[in-house]
Amino acid sequence: MKISVDSIESMYKLGAKIGAQLKAGDVVVLTGELGSGKTSLTKGIAKVFGISDVSSPTFMISRIHKANPNFIHVDAYRLLGQDPINFTDLDFESYLDNSIFVIEWGKDFVEMLTDQYLEIKIELGEGDNSRIIDFISLGERWAGFKV
Repeated sequence: MKISVDSIESMYKLGAKIGAQLKAGDVVVLTGELGSGKTSLTKGIAKVFGISDVSSPTFMISRIHKANPNFIHVDAYRLLGQDPINFTDLDFESYLDNSIFVIEWGKDFVEMLTDQYLEIKIELGEGDNSRIIDFISLGERWAGFKV
């Protein structure tokens, strides 16, 4: 399923629609070029859980926001091209049951965590803020997902 958004505000609203459908144990993987809006979408998702201090964790790799469920925002960009074992060393599995994960740049690593996830691909559109969002549902949990 593909949709288009034309502003940062629309990206936040889309994130909120996605966030409203998430529950503990869910994993969302965001892919797209630098500046495509991955963190903006994440801010919209996090807002549903009362979290407003979301920023890209590029240099920290991940941020755990205490909520119910916990919200874990991962930026795996610095792990690209490295031994995948570095991802498993972060011990995200121990948080999976009581957390929601949003993983930017996580396509190469997500299957070490789960085989059921929602992949969201963000492509630049024609205008400055135009984006084309493609949703790819993997696993039974995501069958029939719609926004």
